[in-house]
Amino acid sequence: MLETARIECPYCGETFDLEIDCSAGNQQYTEDCTVCCQPILVTTDCSSDNTLLGVTATREND
Repeated sequence: MLETARIECPYCGETFDLEIDCSAGNQQYTEDCTVCCQPILVTTDCSSDNTLLGVTATREND
C-alpha cells in the first residue's frame, strides 16, 4: 500500500512528496532532494496494519 508523505529538505528547506510503501514495514533509506540533490536520510514509521504513522527527514551526514 503506497501512501504519499510531504517532507521538507533539511538542507534547502524545500518541500516535496515521497511515495511510501507501508507494506514493507518501518524503513530507513537515503533519498536525494529533488531540488538541491543533497542526500536525505528518510525514516518511516508504519503500523502493523500498513498505515503510515510518520516520516522524518534528516541530513545524512549528521
